[in-house]
Amino acid sequence: MGNIAGNLESVWQRIGEAAGSCGRDIGDVKLVAVSKGRSPEAILEAVRAGQYVFGENRAQEFRAKMERLEADLEWHFIGHLQRNKVNMVVGKVALIHSVDSRRLLESVAARAGELEVVQDILLQVNVSGEESKYGMQESEVERTLAAALDLPGVRVRGLMTIAPLGSPEEARTCFRRLRELEDKLVRDHPVQDLDILSMGMTQDFEVALEEGANMVRIGTAIFAA
Repeated sequence: MGNIAGNLESVWQRIGEAAGSCGRDIGDVKLVAVSKGRSPEAILEAVRAGQYVFGENRAQEFRAKMERLEADLEWHFIGHLQRNKVNMVVGKVALIHSVDSRRLLESVAARAGELEVVQDILLQVNVSGEESKYGMQESEVERTLAAALDLPGVRVRGLMTIAPLGSPEEARTCFRRLRELEDKLVRDHPVQDLDILSMGMTQDFEVALEEGANMVRIGTAIFAA
């Protein structure tokens, strides 16, 4: 499994350096350890090193791990969520990062209503415009946010995006646009509790932090390839 504890220490050091370089507090950053495809034993090794927040991409894999691991963990769902898998996730995770359409928003809200819970979500935005990536267009975000106000089963906490693979500056442009979009939404919709900006992965999280991310999703740098 490699040196997961050492890798976590290194990641937090890099987070601290990136946050400090732009005058931010490391305590304002939440690290989501991406445990997709990782064994329960690897997750427990990370827990022993002090990591308690984990992100999963697949509903069935998430449920299997959640039911097997008895540790008090905070689970996030960070992958594409199909509407027929909503029942496996809603009410079981602290945050869904990947609500990428009005239809999915309504499905999540309906399931939350059945469970009598409020599900925290992020709206996933395809800032890069790549056809291979999920996420709504920037022009759709404000309408979707407004629709969420009429759905008591969900609470929009912010935005998420995935930058294109490429140079750090390409990623920076993507991250900056998402931050500017969230800033606009905060100004225009003050009743919404928009306080999360989830962006940045192993290859680009330092740039994301420089551009305002307060939640990063890191897998390979922790668990190795």
